[in-house]
Amino acid sequence: MSDAVVTRFAPSPTGFLHIGGARTALFNWLYARRHGGKMLLRIEDTDRERSTEPAIAAILDGLSWLGLDWDGETVYQFARAARHREVAEQMLAAGKAYYCYATPQELEEMREKARAEGRPMRYDGRWRDRDPATAPAGVKPVIRLRAPQTGETVVEDEVQGRVVWQNENLDDLVLLRSDGNPTYMLAVVVDDHDMAVTHVIRGDDHLTNAARQTQIYQAMGWRVPSMSHIPLIHGADGAKLSKRHGALGVDAYRSMGYLPVALRNYLLRLGWSHGDQEIFSTEEMVSLFNLSSIGRSPARFDYAKLESLNGLYMRQSDDRDLLDALKSILPEIGPAHGLGPELDPALEAKLLAAMPGLKERAKTLIELLDSASYLFAKRPLALDQKAATLLDEGARQRMPSLAEKLAAVNDWTPAPLEAAVRAFAEEHALKLGQVAQPLRAALTGRSQSPGLFDVMAVLGREETLARLSDQT
Repeated sequence: MSDAVVTRFAPSPTGFLHIGGARTALFNWLYARRHGGKMLLRIEDTDRERSTEPAIAAILDGLSWLGLDWDGETVYQFARAARHREVAEQMLAAGKAYYCYATPQELEEMREKARAEGRPMRYDGRWRDRDPATAPAGVKPVIRLRAPQTGETVVEDEVQGRVVWQNENLDDLVLLRSDGNPTYMLAVVVDDHDMAVTHVIRGDDHLTNAARQTQIYQAMGWRVPSMSHIPLIHGADGAKLSKRHGALGVDAYRSMGYLPVALRNYLLRLGWSHGDQEIFSTEEMVSLFNLSSIGRSPARFDYAKLESLNGLYMRQSDDRDLLDALKSILPEIGPAHGLGPELDPALEAKLLAAMPGLKERAKTLIELLDSASYLFAKRPLALDQKAATLLDEGARQRMPSLAEKLAAVNDWTPAPLEAAVRAFAEEHALKLGQVAQPLRAALTGRSQSPGLFDVMAVLGREETLARLSDQT
């Protein structure tokens, strides 16, 4: 077996790609890229009741949006059921597994007894050494692993350290159900082996599975991959992450106006650290990522941090790239802002011109679109409460002469416009704010906006003067 690193991301398509899954995918991707290896994608669709095509599409779409590409064809676990059965039969033939004819009633009795004694249910091994010839008629057997009953099963985990289970506490797990379908435990081991996976990096909710799976590897005489079990993500209150904390699909973060590069950086820092560094380029992520710097305690999801990071990335983004990101989610968010699914060329040009000012203040694309609403607001503008207060009677009476002053400006760019407004304020013995604030209200309908003179430049002479005329 070659020593090339092969990782895998193996989601169950029973819903969207949630935030914890996205982080697991990112860690697998970074580890593979760091070591010049491969990250494979396997869809664990053996739960036929709950696995859906839309969920598979959402997972693939979420990974692509985050920029996490995978190597080779996507593997679908259910399609490999015949291979899983073949391995169970091999183990049976080698005496590493056996037929178990315990009836549902017998298993229920074992469950009841365990409950009464306050211990977890363990199969008691009653068919481990019995001759299948003594099997009751009409009972379809399962195939169970003949697990070691003494000694220890050890996982040298790259994150959790050495984890030890006493074999007497682990029962003979089912490999093949009575209907001939393989169990998840068997399928995962066979697939990881056949896909030559060298490193299994996943959530620590799989830690107990690691003991079971190690026993299957050992029974087959296969090399056990390196294991890394990452602590789960918790909410800001320390409780396990749920929908109320933000355990949403990656697609929801996209609709909420986050940039994929910011979400990726944020997920990297959820549980992994490199000194005090917060911001990482993709190249830095790849060159610095290691398993030893993953913390052992759960990371806390913090919306304020994600927003702040997203704002930082927006300020650093190219204006055209931001506009493209905005256009990609417009079909979802446009209607709420009175826009259709596409921008007309004139508005697109205005948005691009306004972008330097817009991106300075916004933390998400939704906020950015909201602060750009002055560009596509219907005339006459509806004023919000604060804007209406600013545009009092005195301010309205000054509008015609201010409009006259502005109409005389030849070079309709921020600096000459600012000079004209300052001159007007001085002529009327007013502070700049006493002129600029009502002017902002008249032009945007709000008390806050990107830089006032940038706003005027982007609106253009005609639109600016028309809006001032509306308010007199």
